[in-house]
Amino acid sequence: MSTQTLLQSLEQQIENLAREIEPIAHATAQQARFDVALFSTKGTRLREYLVEVRTNFAQLCQVVNENRSAQVAYVAERLVSQITALQRELATQTLRKADTQKEVKSSDFYSKLVEHQQYERRIIAMIEDRESQLGKLATFKEQQHMQKELAALEGRLMRCRQALIKIERSIERQERGF
Repeated sequence: MSTQTLLQSLEQQIENLAREIEPIAHATAQQARFDVALFSTKGTRLREYLVEVRTNFAQLCQVVNENRSAQVAYVAERLVSQITALQRELATQTLRKADTQKEVKSSDFYSKLVEHQQYERRIIAMIEDRESQLGKLATFKEQQHMQKELAALEGRLMRCRQALIKIERSIERQERGF
């Protein structure tokens, strides 16, 4: 294979990589994605690394044209390593999304916990209110009706507490990594 054919093939690979990166090119990470030995860019967006790959490709073309074989080998090896690293990063995006979804689930568990704790407090307040009314009722029929309401509220409180226990267990499992 001629050098020009290899360069065209490499350029095509870079363009394919660019198309794959495009949908997530602007997404930021919390820290630099790659080691400084591989990329001089310290950015958090894939597009910044892609710019460096393109710059290195232009440098490779220049050293090929100048027929500097030692530099050609170095730049080509570095470029291939960078392309491979970006391809691996793309391949792990589904795992990164899953991690993000776990974080969202975690906050969902905590918000459910708070919500159910509020339900529990309201039900307890309703039970206390009904119990205080029960002593003030004059007729037996009214007392029976109030006792039925209290029984229903006690059932709701029991189900709410069971839900709270399940949510707390889910949080514990998640924190343990299960």
